[in-house]
Amino acid sequence: MINLALTEPSRPLNVLCLGCHSDDIEIGCGGTILRLAKQYPGSTFSWVVFSASDVREGEARKGIELFLGTANRGTVMLNSFPDGFMPFVGPEIKKIFEDLKVNLSPDLILTHSRKDAHQDHRLIAEMTWNTFRDHLILEYEIPKYDGDLGQPSVYVPLTVELCREKVQHLMDAFNSQQTKRWFEEETFRSLMRLRGMECNSRSGYAEAFYCRKLVL
Repeated sequence: MINLALTEPSRPLNVLCLGCHSDDIEIGCGGTILRLAKQYPGSTFSWVVFSASDVREGEARKGIELFLGTANRGTVMLNSFPDGFMPFVGPEIKKIFEDLKVNLSPDLILTHSRKDAHQDHRLIAEMTWNTFRDHLILEYEIPKYDGDLGQPSVYVPLTVELCREKVQHLMDAFNSQQTKRWFEEETFRSLMRLRGMECNSRSGYAEAFYCRKLVL
């Protein structure tokens, strides 16, 4: 399997992370963020969450603290759109994307999958592609009751240590979600183990993404 680097290790990255809910970024690509922060020192991470109100806002901030650590932070934006209603407030969300486009030109954008079963997730994915038309966009996956996992095309191998760090951060940051039957350590480890098997990861673990367009 061919391995491609995003850039020279000495050149920092500008990464834009987009998520509907307070834990989406961390679940979908938390391990990748941890790896990029270590692999490309000095990189800047911008972080935008569209539904983070009340207790979820505090959890979102804790997630940022845990996953970014001492990494450079660009734009950090926590919005309070109601969960499940984002397709009905599309113009307001589109305005946020247009503002982001003026201020950011990231090397890499991490966002939801356009085939996600959650309507809010799909909208953010569509807005990402409508707004950033000349950027590398990777769509992460979120395990859920709907069973919408597919066949991703891009893999990021993770060390066992990074997997443990990701899972521990998830459990530490998002206490309000731990009443949900699927929000447990084994769920997150299992998905990373399956994706690690698919890409022949040396550690056995990986995160996976969908890439619609890639220019080499």
